[in-house]
Amino acid sequence: MTEKDNKKQIPLRVSKTLYDELARWAEDDFRSINGQIEYLLTEAVKRRRRGSSSPKDDDETTPASGESADKLP
Repeated sequence: MTEKDNKKQIPLRVSKTLYDELARWAEDDFRSINGQIEYLLTEAVKRRRRGSSSPKDDDETTPASGESADKLP
């Protein structure tokens, strides 16, 4: 079985603001948007398993564009 066979497809709806931010971030990291979302979800799961600090302590939770995280869904 290939890695592709092990992946599940899910529909995901995000706001235009969040999509644009993810697109910029993905481009900075030389990833596709799908690859960036998968990477971010994988990292979030790893942090949750480790029981790391609250999201308030992470700099990555603040959008790079200077937009308030409250405005992102």
